[in-house]
Amino acid sequence: MRINNYISSAGICSRRKADELITQGKVKINGKTAVIGQVVNPGDRVEVNGEYVKPSKNFVYIAFNKPVGVICTTERHVKNNIIDFINHPERIFPIGRLDRDSEGLILLTGDGSIVNEILRDKNNYEKEYIVTVDKEITPDFIQKMSKGVRIFNPVKNTFTRTKPCKVVKLDSYVFKIVLTQGLNRQIRRMCASFDYKVVKLRRIRIMDIGLKNLPPGKWRNLTESEVQSLLATRKSDDN
Repeated sequence: MRINNYISSAGICSRRKADELITQGKVKINGKTAVIGQVVNPGDRVEVNGEYVKPSKNFVYIAFNKPVGVICTTERHVKNNIIDFINHPERIFPIGRLDRDSEGLILLTGDGSIVNEILRDKNNYEKEYIVTVDKEITPDFIQKMSKGVRIFNPVKNTFTRTKPCKVVKLDSYVFKIVLTQGLNRQIRRMCASFDYKVVKLRRIRIMDIGLKNLPPGKWRNLTESEVQSLLATRKSDDN
């Protein structure tokens, strides 16, 4: 198993974060500093930041209805962080994020091997949101939102166009949108391009996993079929 997958399988972090730790020289295999892409063989001893780690065989997969104000970070010193709010007995971390002012469905797990597959835009996994804005929704707004919107990408310091998406008007001030990508504050920035301000944003579905009347601030274990759906995202070349 590749070292980044081994670390994520131990519930330490995602594979991407594991690669960062490896690059920083914080990972050792049998006492020697590991390198990106290195393979862990049976019997090898892996250490991260000087602590022995071992993959877990029984992962937790949960759905959480995040309230406004909870922050999707694993940094425990941050007030209102999602880990302390849930207070789960197992080590878990969020798959992706919802910003502080947004609410709704977010998935958490200790299985880092599936995180990147779900977040990777090219895999086109759907995420569905209900959005309330500050003024009446017009047919022109729906049409332009669905075709893709030119927004600024602060990571690349350039403008980018969002992917075409499904947008349906539900009420005078409410619409449903289904995205297959996850740019930072994407919906808010898309709306702002047409002088609309998001008043409320709630995610209700990720892939085929929904809230199922889960109250805000509560979590549930995923069903067996939902877990299998997640595991199916894992690519065969991960091992």
